[in-house]
Amino acid sequence: MGNLFSKRSVEDEVKEALQNNDEALAAAKIQEYLDEEKSIPLNIAVTGESGSGKSTFVNAIRGVDDDDERAAPTGTEETTTEVTSYPHPNFPNVTVWDLPGIGTVKFPAAKYLKLVGFEKFDLFIIVSSERFRENDVKLAKEIQKMKKKFYFVRSKIDNDIRQEKKKKKNDFNEDRTLGRIREYCIQGLQRLDFESPQVFLVSSCELHLYDFPKLLRTLEEELPELKRDAFLIAMPNISLEMIDKKKKAFKSKIKYVATLSAAVAAVPVPGLSIAVDLSLLVGAVTRYVFGFGLNTSSLKRMSNYTGVPYEELRNVIVSPLAAEKITPDLVMKILIQTASIAALMAAEEASRFIPILGILASMALSFTATYKALNIFLDKLAEDAQRVLQKALGWNT
Repeated sequence: MGNLFSKRSVEDEVKEALQNNDEALAAAKIQEYLDEEKSIPLNIAVTGESGSGKSTFVNAIRGVDDDDERAAPTGTEETTTEVTSYPHPNFPNVTVWDLPGIGTVKFPAAKYLKLVGFEKFDLFIIVSSERFRENDVKLAKEIQKMKKKFYFVRSKIDNDIRQEKKKKKNDFNEDRTLGRIREYCIQGLQRLDFESPQVFLVSSCELHLYDFPKLLRTLEEELPELKRDAFLIAMPNISLEMIDKKKKAFKSKIKYVATLSAAVAAVPVPGLSIAVDLSLLVGAVTRYVFGFGLNTSSLKRMSNYTGVPYEELRNVIVSPLAAEKITPDLVMKILIQTASIAALMAAEEASRFIPILGILASMALSFTATYKALNIFLDKLAEDAQRVLQKALGWNT
């Protein structure tokens, strides 16, 4: 299919197929693009010394609790002795890799990148709970030579803040404490001959605080476009900005789904277009629900993370589409309740019986109905995600 990862190429090829009245080819190309887009691999490597909190960090960015059966094992001892992959529970094309600490007997610094198989990773996150050491700098420099991205993350900031608060009851200033920790890390890296280091201060227990939002923005900006969308959709909702970016990523794909719907509408088989449209809508809405964290496991994780009861989070959700399982019957029920879309669907089916121009009319109506339905569904689910986050974090709605 030429350069499958170029959206411009996809649009050109589909347009050409439709101009040649080859709706089947247009449909095949769009379906191939949509399938490929969902399976674009993103591999994030996380490394650090034992006790640095890297396994907890791996779990946090996957939206998984430490006691979940899918979690990376955590503890004060070195729990990672092999390169271990942890696919995202909802988006398995996104994999976070828990790497053994650098400089161990089994993974000496000089051979570390080769032993862990650096080629497969899109980026590296180097985690420390105290200060970055000589091996961390060596690793960063080697990653640099390989033209890969890396990021220094100082973990367990919530612990540091609590301890400092306890020590300086009457003279505690959070911004000053964070500034001091950041400067300590930067100076340590500079002493180890690392120029202009950037350090992100994070808490894996409170992702919405400190530098985690900034870290996600940085990763997003520096990833290639299609991997960026995969990254965005898989990350936990930690801000209204994140939800809005997810919504934009989903919205950019709607025209492809709608065009596929239109191409199928050109096949003169009564009922086929509606059946395919329902299948397309179910697939897209399921992706929205999991991407916005509105499924049961994600809501329970949010409840555990914030202390807000699951039922309270569930109760602020308005759309019936935010269900554990999206079915064609559920989607059809909501479409029928949306008068403007129901009218378009009825007109599309009726237009098939109009000689000559009927198929063209059916294609246009199918595109419009699918495009409109997905935009409405996406808006409603994004609003639900915003309400859940606001409730979870105690923000005024």
